[in-house]
Amino acid sequence: MKLTLPKPFTFEAGERAVLLLHGFTGNSSDVRMIGRFLEKNGYTSHAPHYKGHAVPPEELVKTGPEDWWQDVLNGYNHLLDLGYKEIAVCGLSLGGVFGLKLGYTKPVKGIIPMCAPMSMKDEITMYNGVVEYARGFKKFEGKSADIIEKEIEAFKQTPMNTLNALRSLVQDVRDHIDHIYAPTFVVQARLDKMIDTKSANVIYDGVETDEKQLKWYEQSGHVITLDKEKEQLHEDILSFLERLDWTV
Repeated sequence: MKLTLPKPFTFEAGERAVLLLHGFTGNSSDVRMIGRFLEKNGYTSHAPHYKGHAVPPEELVKTGPEDWWQDVLNGYNHLLDLGYKEIAVCGLSLGGVFGLKLGYTKPVKGIIPMCAPMSMKDEITMYNGVVEYARGFKKFEGKSADIIEKEIEAFKQTPMNTLNALRSLVQDVRDHIDHIYAPTFVVQARLDKMIDTKSANVIYDGVETDEKQLKWYEQSGHVITLDKEKEQLHEDILSFLERLDWTV
């Protein structure tokens, strides 16, 4: 059976555009339902993939935050190239961090960081997460348990040297969120075990805009876009977008 991996997507519907950004070790499928929902409600969306994501994990360890940030910029520019002049950004986890960075480096209409960390765990814990991602990917490929464990042992011989740079990126964004003046809707899952949920308060308190909102989703975990309250999240995102000062 041929393995079908997620692909970046662009759903064109209206003149208002939203850049959708996935998280670390994630892919466009994490934000696809939001894209389809927005399409039905007259919004265009584009979700790029970061280098090393949605491909075998051996490729991930060769990449880092500089590569991924360039992919975010390329996604933003893709919407501009298609003729969209007004762009909001909605990102999950690391995608939320990148969305905040876009907020003080590029013109954006609004920012929706979802379960976005403002601090990162130690490198060993982060690397263990990468190993678990690699194991899950190999299961998805349909490999046997024996082959997976052999490949994981080989995988562990290739450390991911960019994890410290990832921590630095998050800290740098945290240091600059007071440069954000675009309307901001901070989304945080109460049952999030992946990040320190106090990050939501750091973002909400730190952004300079007066047009800001923080909402806690009591029944959801870290990948809130695929969890129990996703339909409510969709409605809340649309409500936020509808309140922005679009000229189109």
